[in-house]
This record gives sequence, structure tokens and C-alpha cells, in this order.
Amino acid sequence: MRPYTPHRVLCHGRSLALSLTWKLRNRPLTGSRAAAALTSWDVAAGRAEPIPRASRDRLWTQVPVVAGPVDRKRGDFPLWLPGGVLRLPASAWPVASRLATMPSLSRNALPRAAQPLLDLGILGPRDIVAAYFVFCTVIGLYFTRRGGKSLSEYFLSGRQAPWWLAGTAMVATTFAADTPLVVTALVATKGVAGNWLWWNFVMSGMLTVFFFARLWRRAEVMTDVELAELRYGGGPAAFLRGFRALYLAIPINLIILGWVTRAMIKILTIALGLKDVSVLGMTVSGEVVAVGICFAITAIYAVAAGMWAVMWTDLVQFIVKMSAVIVLAVYSVRAVGGIDVLKAKVIAHFGSETAALSVLPVSVTSTGIVAYAWMPLLTLGVYLSVQWWAAWYPGAEPGGGGYVAQRIFSARSERDGVLATLFFQIAHYALRPWPWIITGLATVVLYPTLQDREAGYVQAFVDLLPTPWRGFMLAGFAAAYMSTVATHLNWGASYLVNDFYKRFLNQRATEAHYVAVSRVATVLLFFASMAVTSQLTSIEKAWELLLALGAGTGLVLILRWYWWRINAWSEISAMIASFAVSLLGFAYLKPRFAENDPNATATIMLVTVACSTVVWLAVTMMTRPEPDAVLEAFYRRVRPGGPGWARVSTRLGFGREPIPGGALAWTNWIAGIVAVYATLFGIGKIIFGELGAGLLMLAVAAAAFYWISRSFASDLRPTK
Repeated sequence: MRPYTPHRVLCHGRSLALSLTWKLRNRPLTGSRAAAALTSWDVAAGRAEPIPRASRDRLWTQVPVVAGPVDRKRGDFPLWLPGGVLRLPASAWPVASRLATMPSLSRNALPRAAQPLLDLGILGPRDIVAAYFVFCTVIGLYFTRRGGKSLSEYFLSGRQAPWWLAGTAMVATTFAADTPLVVTALVATKGVAGNWLWWNFVMSGMLTVFFFARLWRRAEVMTDVELAELRYGGGPAAFLRGFRALYLAIPINLIILGWVTRAMIKILTIALGLKDVSVLGMTVSGEVVAVGICFAITAIYAVAAGMWAVMWTDLVQFIVKMSAVIVLAVYSVRAVGGIDVLKAKVIAHFGSETAALSVLPVSVTSTGIVAYAWMPLLTLGVYLSVQWWAAWYPGAEPGGGGYVAQRIFSARSERDGVLATLFFQIAHYALRPWPWIITGLATVVLYPTLQDREAGYVQAFVDLLPTPWRGFMLAGFAAAYMSTVATHLNWGASYLVNDFYKRFLNQRATEAHYVAVSRVATVLLFFASMAVTSQLTSIEKAWELLLALGAGTGLVLILRWYWWRINAWSEISAMIASFAVSLLGFAYLKPRFAENDPNATATIMLVTVACSTVVWLAVTMMTRPEPDAVLEAFYRRVRPGGPGWARVSTRLGFGREPIPGGALAWTNWIAGIVAVYATLFGIGKIIFGELGAGLLMLAVAAAAFYWISRSFASDLRPTK
């Protein structure tokens, strides 16, 4: 509020208000102090009053205020408000750090849809977030009995999920709390094309849709690592299953939970600035307590009802968080002055329209193709031709796997599994990114000097969104965080119980016993992830570790479906070789490059893939193939077809079967890639006013989708 504005701030219910009364300085500031000061008025007092009956015609809204640290040299502190930042004298900090301003609005000026909530007094961010928490808990309690019937119900929803529910759950899981922050940093530092760091995985995703989704569903396994003992036999297969179960459930799963939790703590630190609290005699930051509440509520419904609760809350959470990011994108564009102003200012910031807004990872000039400094041609070549099929990474596994495979297992039919995976690729890559990108570009204009570019996204919603949208955005961040956590708790517990406890420790217990153990395992993962979070100081280092563990294993994970000669030792040797070569590369190759040179990681990837491929091929040829009985049992259940299985399929009397989908699988794969990229780029063109080019790209996407739908109509009949 402006100095000396006549006002009276009122307190409604449990809310607190900060009323700042201004008075003129006795001695006006002069010189540099006057130039640096926001105003020549002092804060005289803070006061809160109950809301009177006569004021019921006006709405006194709750707006969070974040008081920054006191600058002892200047003698003041920043006070973040919805409209910007004020610098206030240090004497006001004790009051400002505890209370929140409450400006008044006329009820007639508010949307009609919000009126019922306003009449009930549900106005503030905390109320909206609390209502969301209650809703998630109710869903968990509702499905508790159904989820507790068996392991299949607990981990796979009884294999009865329709495609739209399973597909939305995939999208919701990969929309973590840190995802908008990462995209914002990419866009703010590299332009729109910076997203090719993850857009390149479209090719791997479409490979899963048309070549692997139906095979996963036919396998009728509970986890992707259980496939090891279906595809291979003997001790090596058992070792591979047990090792990968523990490896994925504990180190990999806990690292992912740790970094999304740290990201959520960062978000709440900027957004709320909560005060520290005392827990068991220890001082804990308020943000950690808030994240702990989100985590605990998630654990409650994940423990109680398993996958049924996870998928239905994922559906709600996806709607909440997508709505929130779209609203923030709209407010961000308004704050800049409109889409044309945004476009002009980001072009000025980056130096050219190509650098700022081009969706291509290279710049095409009259002299030829020019690479960006952040993605040299070598790095681009590795991303587009090697990484998407060669590197294992959670959520983008070559050949499918992880929680994507878990959702395919949960689908009620083979057709539903394929459609769910296709919907995931479209929503994940084509529909979801643009609200993040638009807000990311707006932060370049709104906060040009901000050092932490990821923080710009959070700062935008703190500064730009009014009540109740700010509360809705907080609920959106909570939803993004909780959907990821719920999936990883359930996913990790499925490995520990189905692939370790039930397989190696206790094979004869009842289904009720295994469900009880699953709930205990989920709780243990919950506490273990809290411990890992406290020790995980660098998200970047965790990212590098995951890439090192998974680089170079992709080809063997793909070929195990389509070549009978792959055996358990192929996978084991690929994992060992990839891990060893990657770590040696980071130790000895990376120091040879300049700091932050993208070619360093690209070179390590190439060396790792080459070395690991030579190793696992050599090991495959030097070891015995799997027994005929194992190969025949696998083929009868999965029927992968193709020339790689001709030896087995002919012996079984099936002849030389084609792969599922036949030649159309390849054309559908290409059409799927074209459809996703054309939709993604077409939406971007329309947003920035290039209507003709945008509609043309969307027409190309529609033609590609039509081609896919025709082949699906004949090839994917709704059979279980």
C-alpha cells in the first residue's frame, strides 16, 4: 500500500493482519540514503481489529506476506507483497515476520463461481490446501478395503484400470514439484529450444508405445524386474531379479524422492517463508515441517489403499496442477503487458528471435547450420541418435519399465495399456510444457537480474497471483509433489515385497500377509527417504549418478524382447560395464573438457555405450543361451514375433510370425513422433501469433494421428 493511505485492516476468524500506520519523518533523509529509500515515511505501529458487522459487504482476503532478512547495513528489510516488494525499517520486522496483510475487495467485483466459498469463509491459501489434503485422505480411506484384498489390487489396481486413468497417472507422476522450476531455468538461460534436453526422449517413448506396451501387458508380471525370471532361467535370472529389485527400490528410488523433496522445500521457502518450530527439542524450519505434512498425508493414502488411491489421486492432482500452471501463465503474460510485449522483450534479451523462441535445437542461417553454445553439434547428435535408446533413466526407460510399466500392468486390457502409453507421450511432451515455457519466458522480463532462475517460477506466483489463485497454486505444487511421492512409495514397495520378500524370504504366506508387509515396506521407504533427503546436498550430483548407473544398458533392454539369444548374463554384464565405464569417464574424461562443456557428457555417453555394448555382446556369445523350455514358455505367453525369434516360433509351430503390429509398427512409430512434435510446435506458433504456421503444424499432427487410429482400429481389438 502507498504511504499514508487511509485504511483500516481487519481480522476475520483465525486470520492475522498487519496494519502499518505511516508518519512523516522528523528529519527527511538526504543524499544517497534518500535516493535508496522507498519512502520518507516511517512505520509507526502495527494493529489488528475484529471484523465489524457493518463490513460484511466487503471481503477481507488473506494474502501471504514474506518478510526477508534484515539488512543491518541499510537498517531495513524487504517485504514481499502481491504487487511487488517494499523495504521497511528493521523495527517493523518482528511484526511483519508473523502477520499477513488483508486488503479489502468488494464482493460484487468477485466471480460468481467463487461466491459460495467466499460466503463460507474459505478464502485463503491455507484453506484451499487443507481442503485438497482432506480430499486426498478421503480417497485413500475409500479404497482401503479394495486395495487390501491382494497384492494385485494393492500394486496393480487388480489390472482393471481404464486407459484414460492409467495414462493420466503416468503424466501426473512425471509432473513433479521441481519440473516447472527446471523448465523455467532451461528457458530463461537457453531459450525455448533448451527443452531439447528432454524433448529428445519422444522417440524412446513412442518406441514403448508401438513395440513394447502390448508385450508388457501380455507378460502378466507384477513388476518389470519380475520379467527377469520369465525371460531367463536359473541362478543368474534369480540374482538379476533380486539385485535390480533392491537397486531400484532403495538407492534409485530414495535419490529421486530426496531430490523432489528438496525441491518442494525450496518452493515453500520462497513462497511462504514459514518460521522455525521446535520438534523434540530441535529447531526445524517451517518449510521442512510443511513438506513433512505433505509427505505424511501422501504416505497415509499410499499405505492404506495402494495403487487404487495413487491413480485416482493422480487424476485429481493432474487436473489441479495443470489448471494452476495455466492460470499462472495467463497472469505472467498480463504482468509483462501481453504476448506481443513478452515476445519483443525476450527477443531483446536473447539478441534474436531464433535464440529466444525457436523450437529447433540449431540455428539455420545463410551460411549453414549453427549450433548453440549450450548444445554443440556433437551433443545434439548424441541426444538425437544415441541417448534416447542407449541410456536407462526413470520414466524414460528404453523398452519401457519402472512406473510406466506398472501403469501398463494395471490396465484392464492390452488395448488399454497401449492407449494409456500413447496418451502419456502426447500429454507429457506436447500438451503440458507450454504453460511452463510461457511463465519461464516471463520471468526473464520480470526478474532480469535474478541469479537463481529456478526460483523465478516460484517468485512469479508469489508476486502475481491474487487470492484465491495463490492458494490454488500452492495446492498445485502440493499435488505435483504428492503424486510423484505416492508413485515412488508404491513402486518401491512392489519391488521389495514381490521381487525380494515374497520371492526369496517367504513364498508361502497368504495374500493378506503380503499386503500387510507391503504397507510396512511403504512406511519404511517413507522414513528412509526422509533420511536421504537430509543428506542429499546436490540434486545435480544425484542426476549425474543416475545417468552413470543407467548409461549404456538401453540396447540390451530393447533386444531382450526381440532376440532369443539374449540371456541373463547379457543384462548383468551390461549393467556392470556401464556403471564402471561411466564412473571412469567422469573421473578421467570429464576433466579434459572445459567446465560445463556439454561435449564432456556427450563423449562419456558415446564411450560408455560403445564399451558396454562390446562387453555384453561378447559375454552373450561366450555364455550359454537360455534353456529351450524357458524360451518357449516366454514365447507362448508374450508372442513377440520377428526374425529374432524365428528359431523358437518355428519349433513351436507358430511359423515365422511378424512382430505385433507388423510393418505398421514402424510407420506408427514415425507417425507418433511427427504427431507429438507437430502438436508441440503448432501450439507454440499459435501462442506467439503465427496462426497460419501453427494451424498447418496441427493439421500435420491430425493427419499423423489419423494414420495411427486407422491401424489401431484393426490391430488393437479390446481383448484381455
